[in-house]
Amino acid sequence: MIFKFDEDPGVSTDEFYMKQALKEAYLAMEADEVPVGAIVVCRNRVIARAHNLTERLNDVTAHAEMQAITAAANFLNGKYLDECTLYVTLEPCVMCSGALHWAQIGRIVFGAFDPKRGFMRLIPSPLHPKTEFVGGILENECGQLIKDFFKQKR
Repeated sequence: MIFKFDEDPGVSTDEFYMKQALKEAYLAMEADEVPVGAIVVCRNRVIARAHNLTERLNDVTAHAEMQAITAAANFLNGKYLDECTLYVTLEPCVMCSGALHWAQIGRIVFGAFDPKRGFMRLIPSPLHPKTEFVGGILENECGQLIKDFFKQKR
């Protein structure tokens, strides 16, 4: 399904698309995966949707971002995502930011900050020099989902 900003003019574009990433995070939670969701948008079209699959695939690299990168590259039939924006509910980890570097993602928008495992703790940044990023979009909603998930696990 393709979503356009015009369908919900009451919120910013980033908030609108982050809500789509949150839908993916809820799918992950329903599957007993860490609830992180991601989408890739290119020219106002959602071209990829993903959520964590590390438990289902028994693969530590099956993060939402990695799944979204692969799906977007397949959709575009190319490995570079320089005209795309990744929306992800949690700040990408170092592994995912490295993959996003190689994909030359144009922009990253994330929800909740991850001070323990997020890429922003590294100086210099592991992102491609041309990649723009912004954090904290729907931060409370994204962060609370993660907190609730781990609270249930304990």
